[in-house]
Order: sequence, then C-alpha cells, then structure tokens
Amino acid sequence: VMLASLRSLAPKNWSSKHEVAWIWLWDNVERLLKVTLGKPVVFGRAIIGMFQTLDEKQLHRFRHDIVQTFFAAAPAGQDYFKQSATRLHFIMDKVLSMTVELYKHPGEVVFGLGALGLRHVGYGVPSDLFIPYVSAAVEVARKYSPSAEASDAFRWSLSLISRILMRVVSEGSTIVMRAIN
Repeated sequence: VMLASLRSLAPKNWSSKHEVAWIWLWDNVERLLKVTLGKPVVFGRAIIGMFQTLDEKQLHRFRHDIVQTFFAAAPAGQDYFKQSATRLHFIMDKVLSMTVELYKHPGEVVFGLGALGLRHVGYGVPSDLFIPYVSAAVEVARKYSPSAEASDAFRWSLSLISRILMRVVSEGSTIVMRAIN
C-alpha cells in the first residue's frame, strides 16, 4: 500500500530504481526489527538486575567512574558540568534511572526527554558531547555489569536516549533558543 501510494505521488519521476530502493529500505527495516524484536523485555530484566546487584557504595563509584571517564574522553564536557560533586551524582542518578525507566515506561521517558533536550539547548550544550558521554558510560557499565546482556541493555537504552536528546537539541536549536544563551 505504501509503495503504491508513493508511486502515485511521484508518477513522472518514479522508476524501477526507486522501486528497488524502496524495497531495499523496507527489507532492512524488517531485518533490524526482527533482530531487536523481543529484546526490550529481556534487556529490561537484565538492566534492572544489574542495578539491583550494586550496593550504594558501588553505585557511587559507578557514577564517579562515568564522570571521570567522560572528562578524560571529552575535556570540553567539564565546561558544562560545573556543579558540585553532589549535583553531578544527582545527574548521573537521573541518567541511570532513565536507562531503566525506558524499559518500564518508554512513552513517559521519551516525553520527558523532549523537555530535557530543550534544557540542554538553553544551557548551550553541544550535541557532539553526547557520543563521548555514552561511550564513557558504556565502558564503565561493562566493568560493573554482571553479564554481557546487562551491559548491552545499558548500551541500547543509553544510546537511544542520547539519539533522542541529540535530535531535540538539533531541532530545538532555533535562533531564539540560541539567543537566550
């Protein structure tokens, strides 16, 4: 149905190359969906289990290691994290809880990420800092994770969160928002 609709919208320009490209696109989408179908449930259990195995001292160290690894990978990130250690740990706690909540209540998390992304725009946080942050957090999570599945769950959810935030930051970076900075 979608192929026929698209073909009718561009009848003069439509060729067999377009049809091949369209079919290729949806074949790849189907393949990617089949690979991840069912994983969110398994990943959700794994990431919850990972955080349940960590005591408060380990969680404190986990948060600290993320910050230190991120600052080592992207020193420019220190310019945007000028808070106290307590505030940094609060922010890291929010990030860690979002990785779990994404599996439990995805709609609510995505909705909240819109507002969070706009706050990042207001603070002038460049979106190119998200990638080193995710890399640092995933690297640290592998050390604290009881299983590869749990670290994959953490990586998957944090990557999705960062992609949503990066998109909100890029789309929300209007002239007005940048002028507020």
